[in-house]
Amino acid sequence: MKKTTAFWDASALVPLCIEETGSRSARTRLRKFAPVVWWGTFVEIHSALCRLHVSKEISELDKQGAVNRLQLLGRGWREILPHDIVPDLAIQMLDQYSLRAADSLQLAASLFGAMSARRERLSFAHTVDWRWPLMPWVFRSSRFPDARPPMQR
Repeated sequence: MKKTTAFWDASALVPLCIEETGSRSARTRLRKFAPVVWWGTFVEIHSALCRLHVSKEISELDKQGAVNRLQLLGRGWREILPHDIVPDLAIQMLDQYSLRAADSLQLAASLFGAMSARRERLSFAHTVDWRWPLMPWVFRSSRFPDARPPMQR
């Protein structure tokens, strides 16, 4: 049986690398949804693991194990590579929504991925502590009609 693809934010993948509160639900989502990520995801996750290590929330051994799990996870995800349209989409979103540059690039990459894979139904996986209300609305609006669009500037 083929898994449904879902665009995964780095914050939804970190709990698959290091045991934390959301790890159990992340593993459940992983069994249901094949990860699609943007090209900066590996760096984002590695950065999160380094911050956890520097803040002494995880040991060096924990960090190494998490990096190993990240490398294994990275072998199985589909990565949306840079494309000329992505910066243009990102700039349009920066003009309309209150986003940071990296967030707009990730959002643009996910939209480009969705446009490129029209035959697939692309969902979006993220953690509860999500910064952009736009993403769940974009990818869930057809499945969840009660979702509301984000506030524009």
